[in-house]
Amino acid sequence: MTILELTDFGLYCPPADIFIDPWRPVKNAVITHAHSDHARRGMKQYLAHHQSREVMKLRLGKDINLQTLGYNEPIQIQGVQISLHPAGHIPGSAQIRLEYQGKVAVVSGDYKVEDDGLSTPFEPVKCHEFVSECTFGMPIYDWEPQEVVFNQINDWWRSNAEQGLNSIIFAYSLGKAQRVLSHLQPEIGGIYMHGVIANTNEALVADGLALPNYIRVNQDLPKSAYKGAMIIAPPAVMNGPWLTKFAPYRTANCSGWMNVRGIRRRSSLDRGFVLSDHADWKGLISAIHAIEAEKVYLTHGSTTIFGRFLQEEKGIDAVSIQTLFGEEEKE
Repeated sequence: MTILELTDFGLYCPPADIFIDPWRPVKNAVITHAHSDHARRGMKQYLAHHQSREVMKLRLGKDINLQTLGYNEPIQIQGVQISLHPAGHIPGSAQIRLEYQGKVAVVSGDYKVEDDGLSTPFEPVKCHEFVSECTFGMPIYDWEPQEVVFNQINDWWRSNAEQGLNSIIFAYSLGKAQRVLSHLQPEIGGIYMHGVIANTNEALVADGLALPNYIRVNQDLPKSAYKGAMIIAPPAVMNGPWLTKFAPYRTANCSGWMNVRGIRRRSSLDRGFVLSDHADWKGLISAIHAIEAEKVYLTHGSTTIFGRFLQEEKGIDAVSIQTLFGEEEKE
C-alpha cells in the first residue's frame, strides 16, 4: 500500500485514512496551515498545529472538531506515524511527515527557508517522497534578504510622513500582515490595522504569538489620528472606498508577485515591495537538496520549469501533480 495518492478530494494517505489539505469535505483532514486554499470548511475532523487553533476557528467556525499538536510530537493513526514539522511559511504552518512500513513521505504545504523572525523557521525533514510547492519556481524569483526589504518599507513610510502623507500597505491578513507589523519602526508614526487583520492578530495572540502594539481602524477615530501613519490593509480593499478616510496617502503592496513589473504597473500602486512567504528559486533548490528525497512531487506554480530543472540539472525524479492550492497568495 502506498503512503500517498492523489484523489479527487486531495492528497490521501490510505493506511491512515486521512487527507492532507483536502479541497472537498472528508472525514479526517490534516491541515498544513490556516490559509484558505489549504484549510477549507466541511471536514468532520481537523488536525493541525497548536498555533493554528484559534485562527482556524476564526476562519472556519468556532465549533469545528479540531485536534492540535506541537512540532515533532508524533501520533499513531492505524499504524502510520504522523508528526508536524516547521514550514516557516506563516505562524503555525507545518510540514506533515508520514511514516509507514519503513517509508517516509512529507507534504510541505507552503514553505520558505528564510527565518522571518515571526514563524518557527523551516526544518528540512529527510524522506523518501516529498511534496513541494513551487509557487515561485523560476530563476527570476530571487528574493533580497528581508532586512533590505523592511529598510525600504520603513524609508518609504518615513518619506511619506515627512511629506504629510499617510502610508497604506496591502498585505494578506494571515502571515504577511503580521510579518510587516513586526518589522515596522514605530517611532516613525502610528500603526493602524484594518479590522479583518486585527481579528486575525487577536486569534494569533490567543495561540501564543507575540505582536507589537497597533491600533484597530474604527469609524470613531478622527482623520487627524492618521497623520503620518502606516495603515496595514488586506488587498481586498485596494482601490475601494475604505481608503478615502486616509487621504492624502500613498499605497504599496507586499508580495512576491511585485517582482514582476507588469503586475506592479497594472495594480495602480505607488510602490511594490518584493516580500513573499514562499521560497524563491534558490530556496526551493536548497530545501529539496537538504531533504534528499528519492522522488519529489511538485504542486502549484512553475511545476514544469522547476521539474525539468530538477530532473536535468540535479538528477532528481520530479513529477508535477495538479492540486487546488495557491489561491491565498493571489489574494
